[in-house]
Amino acid sequence: MLDRTDSVLHFIDSADGTLHVRYIACEILGMSIDELARGLDSFNDDVYRNPDRRFYLGTLALHTAAEDQAGDAFLSLETVDVDTMSQDMLRYFYHRVREHIDPSLPLLLKPANHRQEGHVAGIPESEIPRILSHELYSTAAFVPLNPGTAYGRLRVFRDEEEYRADPEPLAWHDIVVMPRVPEDVPRVSGIIHTEHTTPLSHINVMAAGWRIPNAVGIGAADRIEREGLADRWVNYRVDADGSDLLLEAAPPPRDGVQAAPVAERVTVPPPDLAATPITPLTELRAGDNVRFGTKAANLGELTHLLQHGSPRWLGFYRAPRPPRDNLLRYLARQLGLPETADDAELDTAAQRLVKEHAHVPRGIVLPFSLQQRFLDSSTELRAALDRLDSALGRGTSGTPDITDLCLDAQRLIRTAPLPDAIRTEVDRAVDRHLYGAPALVARSSSNAEDLPGFSAAGLYESVAHLDGTDAVLDAVREVWASAFSPRAVRLRHQAGIPLDHCRMGVIVQEQVGATVGGVLVTCNPLSPQDFRNVYLNVSPRSVTEVVSGQGAPLQYLCNTMEGGSRTVSLGAATADLDTGTKDLLRRLALISRLLQSHFSPDESYSAPVDIEWAIEDDRVGLLQLRPFRTAA
Repeated sequence: MLDRTDSVLHFIDSADGTLHVRYIACEILGMSIDELARGLDSFNDDVYRNPDRRFYLGTLALHTAAEDQAGDAFLSLETVDVDTMSQDMLRYFYHRVREHIDPSLPLLLKPANHRQEGHVAGIPESEIPRILSHELYSTAAFVPLNPGTAYGRLRVFRDEEEYRADPEPLAWHDIVVMPRVPEDVPRVSGIIHTEHTTPLSHINVMAAGWRIPNAVGIGAADRIEREGLADRWVNYRVDADGSDLLLEAAPPPRDGVQAAPVAERVTVPPPDLAATPITPLTELRAGDNVRFGTKAANLGELTHLLQHGSPRWLGFYRAPRPPRDNLLRYLARQLGLPETADDAELDTAAQRLVKEHAHVPRGIVLPFSLQQRFLDSSTELRAALDRLDSALGRGTSGTPDITDLCLDAQRLIRTAPLPDAIRTEVDRAVDRHLYGAPALVARSSSNAEDLPGFSAAGLYESVAHLDGTDAVLDAVREVWASAFSPRAVRLRHQAGIPLDHCRMGVIVQEQVGATVGGVLVTCNPLSPQDFRNVYLNVSPRSVTEVVSGQGAPLQYLCNTMEGGSRTVSLGAATADLDTGTKDLLRRLALISRLLQSHFSPDESYSAPVDIEWAIEDDRVGLLQLRPFRTAA
């Protein structure tokens, strides 16, 4: 902490948890904790936003290479992400700190947000060496994706080809170690990625739902080989604030087989199979999930919000965050309003923001009853499903027989004659509601997904680039068939969801010609206590690349309280996004907070949501919204 009044630099040991503001208030200004709490917002404004501030605040961190990695130690200096220091302020602060630390250690300035990155870019690197956030992230040897503990057998694969070729399938008690675990992996006890990945890929979302430890551990495979742990039973632990994953050898189960954990029983809302017409998204609301599935119902609700607004827009910002009574003054700033704006002004501005910058692509939804009509139209298909249901009832979900029965059911769904009445109904609905669309996409919308304890992320199919009724009908069959894949059937069975309780709606939607796409969650999955930031994964190519885990997306944090953003990782990209796209992402982050408020299941408004989106020109297409369930 640099006190400009007397030009004294204070070094505060972070080990005891003392924060800058508390140190200044109590040790320098002689304030009590109660006084600080009562004026915390104005105090923060003064130390982080005032251009004539008395105090300059930063964090000095020592970075050392791991034992098995090359590299010299260095120090980094950064402010908090909401700090609005100018270029001259950053320059002055850096040089004052440089004068007071060990000259043998390089000191690198780490810009805390995109604004600071712009300031630092105008300073010669010979004067102020720097390191960006994404550069540090890319060298991190450990990233805790999901905290937890597990006892299981380590299974190590050097690449996906080796994994696919292994004759012994993964068992529930295995802890799988490989560069990037594929999204079709069966349920296991733990996951270790040996390459960087994103917390928002389907497999990592599933791991959070399974409540299993999950981490990035660069060099973990080499460590396991050195310590002779491959194929051995181990205790595995991931701590949210840890510096490495913890692995230690453990004795195998006494009888050679570890008892399977009792799976959390998942309740599926009873499907409504009453005859229902194919319906446009504009006519659906959240309560229609029992006839059309959760995904379709949420998209219908979104279309309604964009047109009519929500009485719950302000919920997240109205909720108290002690010592603050609410965050409404911060929302007012983000909406370009005076801090004294009333609820009506805030609501109007919020609705305008959402309506101007977001939309839901046109679409229709095939209800559960249409799928049921098709399944009942084929005696052979009905018999195949009865055989599968009977086998599951005998408790044989792990046998090869189940795989064969699932594949047989899928084959019949793809090939059984489609009744003319269904073909005609789909053709007319596409023609009426999706005329002029250059391409269509068919998306799954089941009642057995987005449930507490069962996210089903990536479990069901979507089919893109459709042109014409025949292509749409083939895609619809493919989506229906995905409900009976061996993996989907086994995972639902483990969760206690009976085969005949799962129904599949299908969304047929205009395909967005996106230039940029991605996924966001209205929380920071790497820091559960962070209520300020929205976490975004971005691909310059497609949303699929983000959620599949195959591509390495750009990763951002956008602060929806004080504003600003920063790049966490460039992923596979060679350069960051342009300024205009970053500005649109910040608006999208703010919109997502408003949507979180509307879809919140309670009045705490704290439950985060997961949104898939795509940018076309200067607007954002909202493709999916669902709860984001963490392990907590």
